[in-house]
Amino acid sequence: MSRVKTAMVLAAGLGKRMRPLTDDRPKPLVELDGKALLDRVLDRLAAAGVAKAVVNVHYMADLIEAHLAAWPQPEIVISDERDALLDTGGGVARALPLLGGEPFFIHNSDSVWIEGPRPCLEQLAAAWDPDTMDTLMLLAPVIGTLGYDGRGDFHMDANHAVYRSAEGQMEPYVFTGVSIAHPRLFDDAPEGAFSLNLLWDRAIAAGRAFGLRHEGTWMHVGTPKAVGEAEARIRQHSA
Repeated sequence: MSRVKTAMVLAAGLGKRMRPLTDDRPKPLVELDGKALLDRVLDRLAAAGVAKAVVNVHYMADLIEAHLAAWPQPEIVISDERDALLDTGGGVARALPLLGGEPFFIHNSDSVWIEGPRPCLEQLAAAWDPDTMDTLMLLAPVIGTLGYDGRGDFHMDANHAVYRSAEGQMEPYVFTGVSIAHPRLFDDAPEGAFSLNLLWDRAIAAGRAFGLRHEGTWMHVGTPKAVGEAEARIRQHSA
């Protein structure tokens, strides 16, 4: 069971690329094979032993709050961003007082995968070392992902330290939208909206950013077409 007991779930985005599915609901409530994306995330966190999930809200925030009003486990705490969209880093920075002083998961609400031999969140928590790490990212090989056609995000050396290639080069790993962060990652973070990439680059420079290879099938579900492709893969795997 996970040693990480708290999670930040990023659910405040506008979901523009998911239109028209997001015309009447926020992206986290879009269903994938009969289950909302957000529900899939929360169920995984609960299975990993997470006791509290802080969920940030902005676009159609009332619908997410109503959806989570009676959520059984983990305990839900809302971080309200109705006043301003703060991007990934700014959203977590605002929620820090709600997250406490211990390391916590950061989990995109649209991160979807088929597990490998061992649950990913369990593996991530087991690999976490607060003495040497400020961030530990779950990284999927670009080859083998579903619905992703980008150039990748990171390299990883033999010791699992994360780094980036020269600009414009292909990277072998893509960030899955899931990581563990120590609160100190946000020391001296800027005010307002900013990307987690800013803090990751700082951690990379300090030698405190690490990765864990995803052993299952990660799926990039960013468009209506990708929803259908992911549903087909999930059903194929379950058959």
